[in-house]
Amino acid sequence: MEFSSENTWMDLEQEETEGKQVIVGVCAMEKKTLSKPMKEILTRLEEFEYIKTCIFTEKVILEEPVEKWPLCDCLISFHSKGFPLEKSITYANLRKPLVINNLESQFAIQDRREVYRILSTAGIDLPRHAVLDRDLPPEETNFEEQDDSVVVNGVVFNKPFVEKPVDAEDHNIIIYYPASAGGGSQRLFRKIGSRSSVYSPESNVRRAGSFIYEDFMATDGTDVKVYTVGPDYAHAEARKSPALDGKVERNSEGKEVRYPVILSNKEKLIARKVCMAFNQTVCGFDLLRANGRSCVCDVNGFSFVKNSRKYYDDCSNILGNMILRELAPTLHIPWTIPFQLDDPPIVPTTVGKMMELRCVVAVVRHGDRTPKQKMKLEVKHPMFFDLFKRMNGYKVNHVKLKKPKHLQEVLDIARFLITEIEKGGSSNEVIEEKKSKLDQVRYILEMYGHFSGINRKVQLKYQPKGRPKSTSSEEEALKEPSLLLVLKWGGELTPTGRVQAEELGKVFRCMYPGGQDLLIGGVPAHETQVDRYTRAASLPNGEYAGTQGLGLLRLHSTYRHDLKIYASDEGRVQMTAAAFAKGLLALEGELTPILVQMVKSANTNGLLDNDCDSSKYQTLTRVKAKLHEMLQRDHEFSQEDEELLNPCNKISIAKALRFIRNPVKCCGYVYDLIQELNVLIPQIQEENGGKQVLYHAETWDLMARRWGKLEKDFLPKTGVYDISKIPDIYDCIKYDVEHNRSVLENTDAWKVVVELYTNVQNLADVVIPQEYGMTRAEKLTIAQGICTPLLKKIKADLQRNIEDGEEKCEEEEDTVHRLNPRYSSGVSSPGRHVRTRLYFTSESHIHSLLTVLTHGGLVDIEMQGQDEQWRRALEYVSLVSELNYMTQIVIMLYEDPTKESTSDERFHVELHFSPGVNCCVQKDLPPGPGFRPHSRNHEQGAPNPPNSGELICSIKCSEKQVNAFFSKPQPVPKSTAEASNRKISFRTGGALPSFQ
Repeated sequence: MEFSSENTWMDLEQEETEGKQVIVGVCAMEKKTLSKPMKEILTRLEEFEYIKTCIFTEKVILEEPVEKWPLCDCLISFHSKGFPLEKSITYANLRKPLVINNLESQFAIQDRREVYRILSTAGIDLPRHAVLDRDLPPEETNFEEQDDSVVVNGVVFNKPFVEKPVDAEDHNIIIYYPASAGGGSQRLFRKIGSRSSVYSPESNVRRAGSFIYEDFMATDGTDVKVYTVGPDYAHAEARKSPALDGKVERNSEGKEVRYPVILSNKEKLIARKVCMAFNQTVCGFDLLRANGRSCVCDVNGFSFVKNSRKYYDDCSNILGNMILRELAPTLHIPWTIPFQLDDPPIVPTTVGKMMELRCVVAVVRHGDRTPKQKMKLEVKHPMFFDLFKRMNGYKVNHVKLKKPKHLQEVLDIARFLITEIEKGGSSNEVIEEKKSKLDQVRYILEMYGHFSGINRKVQLKYQPKGRPKSTSSEEEALKEPSLLLVLKWGGELTPTGRVQAEELGKVFRCMYPGGQDLLIGGVPAHETQVDRYTRAASLPNGEYAGTQGLGLLRLHSTYRHDLKIYASDEGRVQMTAAAFAKGLLALEGELTPILVQMVKSANTNGLLDNDCDSSKYQTLTRVKAKLHEMLQRDHEFSQEDEELLNPCNKISIAKALRFIRNPVKCCGYVYDLIQELNVLIPQIQEENGGKQVLYHAETWDLMARRWGKLEKDFLPKTGVYDISKIPDIYDCIKYDVEHNRSVLENTDAWKVVVELYTNVQNLADVVIPQEYGMTRAEKLTIAQGICTPLLKKIKADLQRNIEDGEEKCEEEEDTVHRLNPRYSSGVSSPGRHVRTRLYFTSESHIHSLLTVLTHGGLVDIEMQGQDEQWRRALEYVSLVSELNYMTQIVIMLYEDPTKESTSDERFHVELHFSPGVNCCVQKDLPPGPGFRPHSRNHEQGAPNPPNSGELICSIKCSEKQVNAFFSKPQPVPKSTAEASNRKISFRTGGALPSFQ
């Protein structure tokens, strides 16, 4: 509905419209009207310029005739114990207000038989059930009780089954257990303190009263509570099932613990149907999820979510807009309709055109972590081979041990061998393992006193001819088989990393349409009638939601948002994903329940983990060997050296090479600084008596060990610097500069630390990116080896949004997240939804994906010189020296449904890129080129915005081109006419919180 200047009421004088308000009457028992949720929502309703609320007192409701009740334009009235519902119906018939929750239907909600009948008529899934109505004559009922079952009107229910009173106000529900499980029953009741049920040895059913009998559905111990506000909005949360142990889980504030829940689109449609079938705008109901089915087992009518600010905002907002949409025209109030949740998500693109957002795909690196550390040891003892054999190691020639019991076995072997070596004697000859290395294995595995939750793992790799020789000059003697034991530890997500991920999640909401100006309290009326595309484009700050990003939260609560979050199997990556989800969806509480319920582990088929096929590519090994050899030459870089080391002319690498000049001298300087630091660490520890605490509870001994090991590994006995240790040294120094600054800053070590950071950073700026390939062909070969499964998945994500019909090979898990046409009658354009896929992974996948996007032929080589914006995009990527924690690559797909599918104007793809958080020692990174019209990100970004830009490359394309978007990158792209039609534009944005 739109209002134009032709409407007579729009021509009224300003004075006449001033003071006009919709009066919303609230008629319910005081226990409800004075409750915290009701107060929160009414306070927010009052923020609407044209709404005033009026609460009917309990004295008036119970004692006064309806003729004396206050007048109102809109009535919110609902039944609870002691409320005169008949009287409220009489008032509604007398005054004819807009009624939010239908009053007559509230009689049906008080009778479970009626509730089940209405649900069944509406085609909503219910548990299998039968009604025993003892109000009927005895000859019309048939009931029989047996040891482990009951027969109700010919329907057999085997235990466990549920017995519910037909009166919905009676909460004494009983679950009967079979004798095989111990018999007895669980008696449920309204919460009393911290109890909601109690176990009873009684196995016989009740013989007085009418009941519904139904199958008990096993739901993994959680119940889902769904709260609708109108047919297009549903908020859901899970709580521990009262049937589990009867103990109510409460948090530190004494409130019942609720967990976040993502409803499938089928479940969101169930919510829509419940809301409409019972004519209850605000309606709560219970959902049971079991064996892939979602059944409604109870409808509670008018009920609010407790303790959710986001729900209070949404509920008041939807109700306010709903009331004004109905009443503003009749009351001559100058109010214009904002976007409705039912509308497809329209947003301005970078080219300034309004289009519909269809798909958001983000690939994100994990957050700040402790330094990753590893050691290698060649082992030949039979006990290690025995463990290797028991773990089926010979099948794939390697095993990975992460479980506590397996790590304990390795620790036991190490302890045994150390004891044997210390004893000396004949058994000592069998043990070839070095005692110092075994001591280190034992020390690391004994750290923290336990294994749970700590990132430590052991890998055993089979070497049929023993450890390969490091130089070709050594003679190739026949050697016995051995195992290479690789022990990895550290790499845990830090508290800083959690904050980074959560903050990025909050800011990420702003990528979606629907700002606060669009949704809260409406928008100013237009003088002339305009369509919603024009209206959205003309609103200041309208297309983004500022720092709060309410648009995404509301979109997610409707049936239009299909969200899945994937993470690799690394603990730091999974916790990053959970923290990001917490920020993105405004969730509360601990990360564990969020991780369990929302983050899918994607360690199958190499989608996000590092055990990918890249190792089988000889290119990776060859590139590393070539790179390391070139950085071990003791002379200043010549022009030829620079061209060999940086064949793709990356600006950041060229800059780093100019700083390094002579790699061996630079490495020597770094080694001297590490030695100096190793002398200073014990001195600082002694000076402060070990009182100053290092970050994340690291001990001074552990810090000294960390740097001592790096000193030893960086310059081994060969006398040649080990270039492969540069990333590890950079990792450690970056961690100490950032997190242990307060301890080191006022000591002699700080100068050493900063100097070490500067030199290692430049070495790392060359080594880390170039290990993923030096020439374009090498980069693409390695990238394909690492991220082909991910590329295929992203391509499928984009394709699935542009195909109209049901896909022949659509995965079953995805079908539940699309609107089933059978369930979607009455939904405008049910097929239109925003698909969000978030992939959390490690640095290697980010490097590989960026390689494919920059070198994979998105814009043909012939066109690159002519396309100024693409050239600027590549220059920006070339300037970025490090893909830091929380680096993101985001792909957004838009559609203009008014254009032909073959037209280049139909689809629009944007590529966003941010190189992650800033470190404490600033790098000279320029802002990314570009713009986003009217964006509020600059005004209300996170505190201390990073000095990192966010790049958008936006491409106009047809359906055919979207299909080809992530096809296998060609080493030499073919020239096509299509490339000339692509338009590229950019944006800068302080999207991320700073590293500090």
